[in-house]
Amino acid sequence: MKIIVTGGAGFIGSHLVDAYVDLGHEVVVIDNLSTGRAEFVNNKALLIEADITNQEMMQSILSAQRPDVINHHAAHIQVGHSVDDPQFDAKNNILGTLNIMEAAKNLSVKKVIFAATGGAMYGNKPTPFDESMKEEPLSPYGISKRAAELYLNYYHELYGIPYLSLRYSNVYGPRQNAHGESGVVAIFSEMIMAGKTPVINGDGTHTRDYVYVSDVVKANVLALTTDFVGELNIGTNTEISTNEVFDRITAVLGKKIERIYGPKRPGEQITSSLNCDKAKKNLGWEPQVSFTAGIQKVADWYRNQ
Repeated sequence: MKIIVTGGAGFIGSHLVDAYVDLGHEVVVIDNLSTGRAEFVNNKALLIEADITNQEMMQSILSAQRPDVINHHAAHIQVGHSVDDPQFDAKNNILGTLNIMEAAKNLSVKKVIFAATGGAMYGNKPTPFDESMKEEPLSPYGISKRAAELYLNYYHELYGIPYLSLRYSNVYGPRQNAHGESGVVAIFSEMIMAGKTPVINGDGTHTRDYVYVSDVVKANVLALTTDFVGELNIGTNTEISTNEVFDRITAVLGKKIERIYGPKRPGEQITSSLNCDKAKKNLGWEPQVSFTAGIQKVADWYRNQ
């Protein structure tokens, strides 16, 4: 089938494009290359440099390409920046999604797969979070992702476009951009490899659920064939503190570095882990890569750069 992957030159998207190409699908990538890299895009995929916030361009591209499936990964993902500039976040994550759906509504699109957030969706509640919990995001980023889900439901109800929103926990792995606030594993790994000491935001006790990128890709592959419509958590149901992330990375890289702490970031929740029983039931999906094994894979990748 023909699949458009927005954000397909980015961290998760480029791995996803590789998987879809390997399965024999025709893949078209839409990416503005603001954070993505053209060299990450599989040479069997078509790369179109374009911005999802350009409504006219999205209309033109989708009308010309006429995809069977749209996998929407292009987004603004920085929680802290969304607090500083919520308009920018909304322009990308809400209006960008609307531009895609407005272009898709009159095409024969069989499904839209959406990259949402599980970590920033539920607010401060007892963990693990499951999909039955009320969505109470604490940042404009989480709010914009929830708004996009509601719009996807609108287009499903009104235009019959099935959708699957995959609510990721904290994804990590090779190709992750370390030059921003997102991706603590990438940030810590790159800085430590360069002989620098990263700053831990707050006291390092905040926890997150870390899921390896190949597991996330598997969920997106399974999403192609399921009839399920709605939202599914994609994580590991395991909480790991930032202090523990730091300690494991330094151990794997063979470095002895003292922790340095800085101010906590606004808009961040304290704990996060995802119950993924619903994904197991509806996709047959479960995480396969442990955090220890994943960190080793990341370290090996950085050593080869």
